[in-house]
Amino acid sequence: MSAPVKQTTGTEPVDTTIMRETAARVLGPESETDAPLPAHESLDILIGQLRDLELLIPEVEKMPIRMSKEGTARYCASACAGGARGKLTARPGRGPDGEVEYGRRLARVVQALLDHSENKAAPPS
Repeated sequence: MSAPVKQTTGTEPVDTTIMRETAARVLGPESETDAPLPAHESLDILIGQLRDLELLIPEVEKMPIRMSKEGTARYCASACAGGARGKLTARPGRGPDGEVEYGRRLARVVQALLDHSENKAAPPS
């Protein structure tokens, strides 16, 4: 069985299964904040993979066009995409856990974008 793939306009396909798995590896089980930290050498690779959220943002940005103007789902999808763009411009903080926290922030925004793109995060309107 192959992974679900979304085709983005003018870009490479987005492998949502790999993105979700990568986010889960960074966040740990149940998205715990005190989950064991990934090995430092693999953390750089995971962060690089999470930055592929750049491919998913346009998909979520297009969603509000298809949604009810009165619904909160439209606002939530727009806010999520805007927040994701902000995370892309952010950099890891200083200190021993700076990269870990940065990776976790990216992982959480990847999960939110995937939920929106798969219509899991759409609250009832």
